[in-house]
Amino acid sequence: VHGNSGVLFFVLFVFVHPAPEPYYPSPEVYQPVPEASSPVNMTRVFYGIMFDAGSTGSRIHIYKFIQKDPGKFELPVLDNEMYHAVKPGLSAYKDNPEEGGNTIRQLLKIAKKTVPEEDWKRTPVVLKATAGLRLLPEDKANALLKEVQDVFDESPFFVPNNSVSIMNGAKEGRLSFTVYRTVGILDLGGGSTQITFLPKSKKTVQSSPSSYIAKFDLFNHTYQLYTHSYLGNGLYAARLATLGALGADGLDWKVFTSSCLPKKFREDVTFGGTTYKVSGIPDGYAGYKLCYYEVMKVIKGIFHQPYEVKGSSVFYAFSYYYDRAVDTGLIDGSRGGALEVRDFKKRAKEVCNKMTKYRAISPFLCMDMTYITCLLKEGFGFKDSTVLQLAKKVNNVETSWALGATFDYFRNFNIH
Repeated sequence: VHGNSGVLFFVLFVFVHPAPEPYYPSPEVYQPVPEASSPVNMTRVFYGIMFDAGSTGSRIHIYKFIQKDPGKFELPVLDNEMYHAVKPGLSAYKDNPEEGGNTIRQLLKIAKKTVPEEDWKRTPVVLKATAGLRLLPEDKANALLKEVQDVFDESPFFVPNNSVSIMNGAKEGRLSFTVYRTVGILDLGGGSTQITFLPKSKKTVQSSPSSYIAKFDLFNHTYQLYTHSYLGNGLYAARLATLGALGADGLDWKVFTSSCLPKKFREDVTFGGTTYKVSGIPDGYAGYKLCYYEVMKVIKGIFHQPYEVKGSSVFYAFSYYYDRAVDTGLIDGSRGGALEVRDFKKRAKEVCNKMTKYRAISPFLCMDMTYITCLLKEGFGFKDSTVLQLAKKVNNVETSWALGATFDYFRNFNIH
């Protein structure tokens, strides 16, 4: 997918019911040194550092794992996570890669404070860039990656081969599951959006493009996973596409307008290091219906609608699905919650028809909520009555592919 034939699926374990201890890599594969202070019980503590370089920000995940009894091959468990994010994303530094590298250097300072010094040399540090860098010209993306690689090489942490790279869309897909049931995942980032689930029906597999179905082995079982990343259909990229600005020329003088924006709104908007002049339509009309028509042009004909979404499968929705539901009062920001697809539609209509009321939150709120509604209904094909579980964290861990990616690195390394 996206020009990369090597496909590796990162598995994020989100335990939903009931919550057993997480599965983590076998001790035969990753053998961290026992802590010197615990010679009797031989408890092993080890860390992993994963950078998520997204289109709107760079995030560091510092994971601490504990293996209580390696002698009995007890599986390590995730003890805790330190998470921090900075804005803007690396792609904003496309013309100044050194400054982009400095943002990663600053985040590494947090890692040095979090990971004990005696563990630095055996703690792997990895960065995976997602849609933001995939949208850049290859030479500019590579310059940024090289700068990050230099920052890693000067750090005291363990730097594995291919530690800095752009992750293709299929890798970004992730699956949450337990031995009891599986759930699907919907993720809406700034530059791309993903859907991933374990099909219950053969009809889904048979009716889907072959590139959307991939097999992977996990715990002596082979699974067929439906996963796809739609590059350019993340929330921020979709804003520009709706405005007709994505890929346009004449950015120095063109003003891009939309019925999805307040009539008196006019502002410069920067995404991926490029600035666009954006405006409402002062003498025109604004509102939900016109906005929906504009957004539909961005979505129509692009999305595959899997058979599974018409049924009763459970889907979790993360990232901007969650953020915009919080912004518009659909869910509580600290607890998350469950929503039907029609709830997004109802609130989108309210926001778009009362733009002045909601402008203080964001002048793009009408466009964003309409896009989410259209994406769910017209894009993926969900029914109005489909229930989505919205969450920011599960078991107090950020919902991100980063944990699965870290797990995968431990599984493939032979670090002593």
